Amino acid sequence: MALAAEQAVEAPAAKRKASEGAGLKTAIFAGGCFWGVEAVFSHVDGVKSAVSGYHGGTKRQASYSLVSSGMTDHVEAVKVTYDPKLVRYDELLQIFFSVVADPTLKNRQGPDRGAHYNAELVPLSAEQRAVAAAYLTQMKASGVWKKPIVTSIGPARTFYAAEDYHQDFAAKNPRHGYIQRWDKPKIASLKAMYPEHYRAAFVRN
Repeated sequence: MALAAEQAVEAPAAKRKASEGAGLKTAIFAGGCFWGVEAVFSHVDGVKSAVSGYHGGTKRQASYSLVSSGMTDHVEAVKVTYDPKLVRYDELLQIFFSVVADPTLKNRQGPDRGAHYNAELVPLSAEQRAVAAAYLTQMKASGVWKKPIVTSIGPARTFYAAEDYHQDFAAKNPRHGYIQRWDKPKIASLKAMYPEHYRAAFVRN
C-alpha cells in the first residue's frame, strides 16, 4: 500500500455513473507530478494512452524548465484516453482520488510544492463535467476526508505534451528514487484496491 506520506484512501463509488456511449473518450487529470498520474492510469485496464503534459498556460510556456519554475499558468497534467466500455469516467475519478491525488491539498501533492502541482479535473465533454461535479459534491458529503476538499473542475484549454523523456517515465525508470518512493506505492494500491481495473503491463504511449 501507499507509504505514510501519501496514504491511499478508498474513495466512494460514484452515484452518478458516466454514460458516454461508444468510442474512445479523453479526459485530463492534474494531480501533482505527472510521472505518478501517468503511471497509475497506464495500469488501468481500458486506458489506451496516458500522456504527460502541461495544461492551462500558453504554448510558449509549455516546457519543463518553465513550468517547474512555478512562473507559468500550467499545471502538470495527464491526458487519458480510455474505452468507456471497459472503464467509465466515474471509475477513473474514483481511482484518481483513491490512489493518485489528495483532494484536500492546494498547490501541492506528496513531496512537491507549487501551483504547477495543483490537483484539478479537466472534463472534455458535458457528460464528464456533470459526472465530475456530482462526484465532488458526493465526496464532500461522504465524510471520508476530514479536511475540506479543494480540488476543482477547470475549463478545458490546449493540452501540450511534455518532452519525450517524461513519457512512460515510470516504465522506463523503475529504479528511479522518486518512482520507488512515491509512485510505485500508488501502483501497488491500485492493484490492491481495484484488482478488477488493474492491468499488470504498462500501456505505452
